[in-house]
Amino acid sequence: MHRLYENNDIVVFWDSDKCYHAKRCVTGSPKTFDINRRPWIDMSLADNPEIWQTVSSCPSGALKCLYKHGIEVRMDEGSQRSVAYDGEVEIGECDYQRTDSGWVIVHTGVRPEYEGKGIAKRLVYKVIEAAERAHVGIEATCSYAVKVLKE
Repeated sequence: MHRLYENNDIVVFWDSDKCYHAKRCVTGSPKTFDINRRPWIDMSLADNPEIWQTVSSCPSGALKCLYKHGIEVRMDEGSQRSVAYDGEVEIGECDYQRTDSGWVIVHTGVRPEYEGKGIAKRLVYKVIEAAERAHVGIEATCSYAVKVLKE
């Protein structure tokens, strides 16, 4: 299962398949990480440096953290995509197609001036998370999405 958790400044990616040592997170930031709470990560309860430091010490690589750089990512299931916005300007998207076996991510792109900021990864995670919540399988033909799914 893949999830993303966000506050105004940072986003945390969590891959439950890699998670084997949640105790370190709970010890590093007990306000943020609580395995008895659902969802178990609450980004509003600690400051960014504490969250970042805890995520950076994740031994399994199940947690990753990125700055949002003021970019918002939203799902647009009607158009079968997730979309990144800088203010009201669309700066990236991750397109998928519905098939009999689930969703297939076919394209992920971000304007060149926004590359290297983790926006494409956020776009892919948003689609993965929506597919998991819809209880459908997720695959990719988009090379970038294939890479993210293998992480």
